[in-house]
Amino acid sequence: MTLYAIYDPKPGRPDLPAAVPESFSWFAAILPPAFLAAHGLWLELVAWGLKVIALVLLSRFIGGDAAFALYLLTAVWLGFAASGLRRHALAWRGWTYRGERVALSADMAQLEAIR
Repeated sequence: MTLYAIYDPKPGRPDLPAAVPESFSWFAAILPPAFLAAHGLWLELVAWGLKVIALVLLSRFIGGDAAFALYLLTAVWLGFAASGLRRHALAWRGWTYRGERVALSADMAQLEAIR
C-alpha cells in the first residue's frame, strides 16, 4: 500500500485527478531526463542538463570517479525528491490539492478520488 497525494485539475478541464505517490521513484533515479520530460518538469530538466555539463567540465579537475559519484548522488536525491517536484509542479499549474489516499496503485487512488 502506498500513500498518494490527490490533485484535482483546474475547473472546466475533463482530466482525471492526479495521484502522486509518496515514495522513492526508481524511474527518476535511473533515467532522470526521461522522468523530468515525462512529467513536464522543463525547468528542472534544464537544470539537470546544466548540472551534467558542469560535472563533465569539473571532471577534469576532480577526476572522473568523483564526477560519476556526484552524478549518482544527485540521481538518488532526485529519486527521493521526485514526488515533491511533481506536487509542486501540479500546484504551480493550478491543480487543487484534495488530500491523500492509501491505495495499491495510482489507478486505484484515482478511482477512489473520483467517488
